[in-house]
Amino acid sequence: MKIFFIAAVFILFSYTSGPAQSYNDSALDNVIGEDSASRDSQKSLATLPVGTHIYRADVYMANRHFPEAREHWQKILSNYPNDPSVPKTLFGMGRSYMWERNYEQAVFWFDRLFREFTNTPDGRNGLNYKGASYVRWGKSAEAAEVYKQYTVMFPYGEKADSAYLNIIDALREIKKYDEANEWVAKTAERFKGTPVEINAHHAKLRMEISRENWKSAIETADKLLELGDFRDSMAWTDEVKYLKAYSLERSGKTAEAKIAYLAIPDSATSYYGGLATERLQKLGMTAAAKERSSSIGSNLSSKYPVLFRNELLKVSRARDLDPRFLLAIMMQESAFKPRAKSPAAARGLLQLVYDTAIKYNKQAGFPNLEPDDLYDPATNISIGSVYISELKNEFGGLYEAIATSYNGGEDNAARWLSRTNPKDPGVFASEVGFKETKNYVFKVMSNYRVYRELYNENLVKK
Repeated sequence: MKIFFIAAVFILFSYTSGPAQSYNDSALDNVIGEDSASRDSQKSLATLPVGTHIYRADVYMANRHFPEAREHWQKILSNYPNDPSVPKTLFGMGRSYMWERNYEQAVFWFDRLFREFTNTPDGRNGLNYKGASYVRWGKSAEAAEVYKQYTVMFPYGEKADSAYLNIIDALREIKKYDEANEWVAKTAERFKGTPVEINAHHAKLRMEISRENWKSAIETADKLLELGDFRDSMAWTDEVKYLKAYSLERSGKTAEAKIAYLAIPDSATSYYGGLATERLQKLGMTAAAKERSSSIGSNLSSKYPVLFRNELLKVSRARDLDPRFLLAIMMQESAFKPRAKSPAAARGLLQLVYDTAIKYNKQAGFPNLEPDDLYDPATNISIGSVYISELKNEFGGLYEAIATSYNGGEDNAARWLSRTNPKDPGVFASEVGFKETKNYVFKVMSNYRVYRELYNENLVKK
């Protein structure tokens, strides 16, 4: 489970130049032992060579041992204030608090990084992450101002494109729609002919749907389809076609909506194709819907196996979960490998990180949980099911939101769901703001669809 989006993990590793092996279990065990030997009788950590502090902090951060990482970074700030590693250290402090969802502290450290290293890539990165922390903190007005500051101070900075786009969404969230539309126009012009132009119009499409401005939504979808090239953007062709068809349906143009839904091809791997088929079914086109979905699941049994059936059925019945959804996540997370471990220190079949697992271990019946216990299938599935059940309750049973939270973080999923109007699954999926997370949702939901076609709720082949 990637509680925070995977892209951030790779940003962290490239930014800190941390060793690629620093997330593995043996590296963590070694550093814990070395730290124990580096403490005095009062348990205070000794001042070590700066490179040693950097390495140990990297290992702790990669394994989500945030307080321990900060202890080493504070040593650097206190004893090596002029060392070249200070920008990296300040970023690490902010990022660790961000991952703990302590956004007030994250803003403090990112702002310090920006102020002390303003006209450097590090300083620009600090300002960008300060805005991101405000977004996750629910302070959209403050976020908009930070991102505007970025566009003024660093119009050609590394994150200028995302600053423009984040302004649009932040203004939308505080209901400054006219100003948001002004920034759509500014962004489209500033980045004309690039994927950012597509993303700006996509932001407008989502905003107009949430406002139920169906005419404008249809026009914006047509504009996107006219631009056509969605490579490297946050939009997909089938997604835009679905949002147009949905807007047509909601505006009362049912006949046109049916034609638009039919134009979205369906397959086992097409998320929006599957949703279009469901909409056609609801619009009374039963025969067409059946024909579109008739091949889904055929000849795919070997690619979609049922493993750990007894464990899955036990926990799913206890937690009112569909075991096929658990399989869909497991397939995407670990490819059913119990010993899998990610660079984000997620372990086991459902890729649980330890700091999340210990919130639910007692409920699952494992009061004395150790990190390596998460490699045990029964333990991992039991704790994971408690967590997924909590997400199901939090997000009203919307599986897309559960998958989003699992990959992109609960606070992000909650924010995207809060601005989703209407609460249609496809509309929600379009609001997901991280490309990797959106792609993850598509894959998990496609997996889930195939598993539902192949197996009943007892995981018996149909």
